Amino acid sequence: MTTSEYNIRGSTAVVTGSSSGIGRAIGERFAKNGINVVICSRSKEHVDPVADAINDGNYEGEALPIECDVTNYGAIEDLVETTTKTFGPIDILVNNAGASFRSPFEDISKNGWQTIVDINLHGAFNCSQVVGQQMRNGDGGTIINISSVAARDGAPEMAHYAAAKSGMNNFTRTVAYEWAKYGIHVNGIMPGLVATEGLKSQMGISAEDIDEEEVDRQIGTPAEIASVAQFLASPAARYILGQTIAVEGVPRIARTRHHEN
Repeated sequence: MTTSEYNIRGSTAVVTGSSSGIGRAIGERFAKNGINVVICSRSKEHVDPVADAINDGNYEGEALPIECDVTNYGAIEDLVETTTKTFGPIDILVNNAGASFRSPFEDISKNGWQTIVDINLHGAFNCSQVVGQQMRNGDGGTIINISSVAARDGAPEMAHYAAAKSGMNNFTRTVAYEWAKYGIHVNGIMPGLVATEGLKSQMGISAEDIDEEEVDRQIGTPAEIASVAQFLASPAARYILGQTIAVEGVPRIARTRHHEN
């Protein structure tokens, strides 16, 4: 294996939900490695500063900010058209857009359930269908779905989110099987606890507080998730298909070790 197998320079990527957190870290990592990247979210005022920082910074790739609601099929079609006119065909799609809120299951309204499933699961369906059509008609590509360990473990007071992410994992595996014949790699990432803006507001922990050299930890950084996305987008991951990789530090079984007699 050589370092050239990790080279992703010259590609075009779309990263949904990339105005902050994990999505922003992936977009920035791609741009640093010579990928032209579309930074998109539901709010133009949130994606513009991210794209400006990339275009004004020391990045090999360029950034294009696009406002796009992943629950709106037509908006995704417009995004693909604009991206293609600006950068050419899309080589990499990262389905990162997501949302949630905490509530006991019995208090989740029908609208609340539908909203979270729409954004997290149906959004990935919409983007994959539209971008996937271009990939199938072209030279293939890579789709990376950002899930959560909640899909595997469940999440108290987040039944809607856990269910949607669990669906995404099976979506990843099934579409990888169906679309391999078109030269499309489909995989996923299940992050554990990550020091995003949301975690900082909830727990007062930021990425700067994390010692990435420390092995015994269960909080990661957005950059560490971006590293896995870079790997999955590279030729080095060519034989990995339909897998959703857990990136969570010490395995969750560690929760039981302090309770053993």
